[in-house]
Amino acid sequence: MPFINVRGAGINYQILGDSGAWVALSPGGRRPLEAVKSIAARVASAGYRVLIHDRRNCGSSDVFVDGDTEGDVWAHDLAALLAQLGAAPAIVGGGSSGARMAILLALRHPQSVQALSLWRVNGGAFAAARLAEQYYGQYIKIAERGGMRAICETEHFRDRITAKPSNRERLLAMDPRHFIAVMARWRDNLLASGDDPVLGATEADLRSIKFPTCVVPGNDRTHPREVGERLAQLLPHAELHSLFGQDLDVDIAPLDAWDKREAELATIFIDFFKRVSH
Repeated sequence: MPFINVRGAGINYQILGDSGAWVALSPGGRRPLEAVKSIAARVASAGYRVLIHDRRNCGSSDVFVDGDTEGDVWAHDLAALLAQLGAAPAIVGGGSSGARMAILLALRHPQSVQALSLWRVNGGAFAAARLAEQYYGQYIKIAERGGMRAICETEHFRDRITAKPSNRERLLAMDPRHFIAVMARWRDNLLASGDDPVLGATEADLRSIKFPTCVVPGNDRTHPREVGERLAQLLPHAELHSLFGQDLDVDIAPLDAWDKREAELATIFIDFFKRVSH
């Protein structure tokens, strides 16, 4: 698997397809690139070059704890990665946190974007509180009790070390006070966006995005259908496509339900890409 140095960090990436317009797809959570490889292959088979990558703190890429928000770090990295590969501007898409990164990329680096494809968009106070604790709050407590050695023993960071052993040295070299301060900043910024239409972007931010956008809402408490619908209303050039009906009364809808609808999701996106790519 190829690695590339992006803004001082080793980033694991793959390109599917060898011709056509560029598309970049990213999964939700901190899942690895394999989580979108299947749908990326469907898109590539339709005549596109599809970039998938492990964001920092994900998969086999380097761990990194700094910056105002983790989403901004990811967006800056993707802009640099697209530029280094000669892939900008690209159609940029993602699910959940990948969607958040795509929106931030459009806001911070509009020259990198041709269009957006967003699915399972998260937003609302429940999502902000849940994700702020899952991604940041729990690690603040662990670092306060046991320092960076304890962080290395957590499931998420242990997996990052297994995927790339040098991440252990990188984590142990971090000052726990710096780690805690950055995690607290990331947590607080995410919590503060709980009243915004989507996590990480204000109504004014969204209205400023002029790119053609395809939105497929989620179907649970973390990715409420109404958040995707509201996003499509706010974006000036958005179209809305729904795969599911009412939200499930669960924190996270089973991902296998989305996997079963992958062919439909890919068809929606490929039709959209045909209309907006150039």
